[in-house]
This record gives sequence, structure tokens and C-alpha cells, in this order.
Amino acid sequence: MSKTNFEFLDALGQIARDKGISVETLLDALANALVAAYKRRPDAAEEAVVTIDPDSGEIRVYGQELDEDGNVIREWDDTPNDFGRIAAQTAKQVILQRIREVERDLKYEEYAGREGDIVTGIVQQTDNRYTLLDLGKVEALLPQAEQVSYERYEHGARLKAYIVEVRKTTKGPQIVVSRSHPGLIKRLFELEVPEISSGAVEIKAAAREPGHRTKIAVWSNDPNVDPVGACVGARGSRVRMVTNELRGERVDVVPYSDDPVELIQSALAPARVREVRLDDDTGTATVIVSDYQLSLAIGKEGQNARLAARLTGWRIDIKSETQLAEEESGYAGEEWAEGEWIQNEAGEMVWQPAEGGSAVSATEWAEGAEGAEGTEGTEGEAVAELVAEDVAESEVEAVEDAVAVEEAAAVAAEEIEIPGTGGTEAAEGAPSAEVDREPAGEAPA
Repeated sequence: MSKTNFEFLDALGQIARDKGISVETLLDALANALVAAYKRRPDAAEEAVVTIDPDSGEIRVYGQELDEDGNVIREWDDTPNDFGRIAAQTAKQVILQRIREVERDLKYEEYAGREGDIVTGIVQQTDNRYTLLDLGKVEALLPQAEQVSYERYEHGARLKAYIVEVRKTTKGPQIVVSRSHPGLIKRLFELEVPEISSGAVEIKAAAREPGHRTKIAVWSNDPNVDPVGACVGARGSRVRMVTNELRGERVDVVPYSDDPVELIQSALAPARVREVRLDDDTGTATVIVSDYQLSLAIGKEGQNARLAARLTGWRIDIKSETQLAEEESGYAGEEWAEGEWIQNEAGEMVWQPAEGGSAVSATEWAEGAEGAEGTEGTEGEAVAELVAEDVAESEVEAVEDAVAVEEAAAVAAEEIEIPGTGGTEAAEGAPSAEVDREPAGEAPA
């Protein structure tokens, strides 16, 4: 083996070791490139093959003649005299190109099977579209849609992210990561809780509103291990590490159960549930809680109820004991005036309609009278109008009854006889006729 060939093989081996590429891979790429260089010669054979001895580094070109089926029927040594110079020029280009291709393939293969895994990167660049994370050998892309709305990623900050997708491109693998995916919660707990890594504790379900709150349901495969206690840790140390990585996002850990009633009761924690009624046909769970627990069960802007519904897979309808009693007593279908009783500046209680307008005092409300100006169209004015109409009708009926009574009394008075007169008694107030009568028993003169 010549000194040139020895130096060539030594350099090839050094490149292979530094880049993590096998020598055979580089030799095959070089042989294919030399075939292409040979065929550019005017006197080259139509078919040829290049061999490189891995021990001596000797390069030979063999011309080939093939039959109709592609079988080699004749082969000869057709190595050009100046092929060493051509090989040297080609080798440099081919090796560099092949190294880049192999490195891209190795990076892709390293991350292709890690979809759903967690990685740690350093923030390199941030704009309105995405954030770049340096993972060491490659960069990961954190799109705007996968970011948490209130989080700010400062340059040089260390960040954990969840691998959503690995794409193969001509420039290398493109790794898409997420900070808002529910899978990030599971992976963070796997890092902090050895019982989850070993399989003793399992995360059965998770529901998340990124940046605000997360609920996970955990199950123990070992009767001697408390799943909630294992995830929370001593004095909350384990769950606190997860919360810190999520930059203050609240995490609720609840026990999982195959019984949907128990699971729903646990999912609505910290609220205490009195009763759960399931409707399998509609997939609805009616949850009854105490009056003072209603707001806690629903949560801020309904957050607790939404997360519980996602965690359990049931549509949850939360009612207080008072609401349930009203529905069962028959008041559920009735319409009620919308508004509230408030205290005005004078200290009087007045009814303020929800749709606006002037308030109605308690006296006006009770009497059904017409309210203050500006209440036209409100329910208080409608009630006052109905009461006024009823009063007017009653007054007309009373007057008509009085006239009828007087007429009947007059007729009756005219028909009553006065004894000894042969006539009838005159009505009260009528003029009386005087009758001259002679004393009884005296004869006329």
C-alpha cells in the first residue's frame, strides 16, 4: 500500500470516527461518485463498477458488458491512468456531501421515535410566529399555537417541551414541540415520580387549560402505594416541581375509579358533592351540591366543571339543593322576573329590573301601581295595569248593582197596601193627598 493510499484511509477513518459514520458507508458513497466521474470520460464503458480495497486503499474501475437480462457476460479492468487525480477531487466533494446526508439521517432517526417524549432546550430566538429551542445537535420549533399565552420565553432560558411531530426535510429533521399539550404534564410527572416510571402508579386521564389549571386522575397498580400521595410527594414537593416548570399553573391530582359516580365526585374537588345522578342515554351527570358549595363546584368562569367533564368524559350539570327543590316542587317551568332588590340612596328597598329602566319601590310593587317614569315595558308596570283594570271593572259593577237595588225598592214601595185606606203607601218623598172625612157616628145636618 502506497503512502498516499495509507493517508487517504487514515483520513477517512478519522472522519468516520468524528462524525459517527462507518468507513464502509463512506467507501460506498465514494465508489458511486467515482462511477459517475468515470462515465463522463469519452471512452468510458456503458456499464462500470468501482472497487476500493479497505485495506490497501487501491481503487480499480471495471468495465462490464451485460446481456438482455442484466447479467454480466464480460468484465475487464478499465482503470484510467490519471484516475488517481480524478478520485482525489471527487472524494472531497462526495465525502463532505455524504457526511451531511448521514448526519441528517442520524438526527432524524434519533428523534423520529421520540414523538410524545419530553426534551430540554435553550431558547435561541423568539418572534411572533415561533420560538427556536437549541436541543444540542438540532433545533426544535415551538409554534405560536403550541405556546402558553401568558408565558414569555427569554433568550438563553432553559425550557422543557413536549415533542409533537418530527418531520424529515432536505435540511434535516424539523422537530415541532409544544408547551400546551396535556402530554407535557404526564411526562413531567414521570420525571418527578419514580412510581410512575416504574409502573406502580399510572396516569389514567388528564385535562388541561394551559397556563391556568390541570386535573389528572391517577391509579395505583400496587395496593400498598397511594397514587395521590406518590404524585403529590412529601409536603407537596413533587407536584411543586411540576408547577414550577409550568410557571405557576395549578395541578389537581385526584384518584381514579372505574365507578363513574366516584370519579365525578373526585374530579369536582375541592367541592364536596352530595349526590350524582347519571343518565346513560344522554351521557349527562346531574351533580347535587350544597348551596354554599355551588360556586366552588363550578369554579371561576366554569373552569372546574369544564375540566371535570373532560377528565371523566361525562357532561356535568351542577345544581344546588335549593335549585333541585324548586324544580321538584313544580316551579322549574315558571317564568320569573329578572332583576334584584337593591337599596336606593334614601335607604328604601326597590326592585331594579335586569333589562334597565327605573326602579320600582316596595309599595308600588305590592299595590301593583304604576311605577316611576321610564319603567314602561317592565313587569312591574304590567302588574300595575292589570290591577288598575280589575279595580275599574269592580267599581262599574258596584254602581250598576246600586242602581238596580234602588229601582227594585221603588217598585216594591208602590205595590205595598196601607191598611184602612184601600190604597197604597206613597213612596218616600212623594206628595200626599189630603182627604176630608166626617166624624164617625154623626149624621149630616
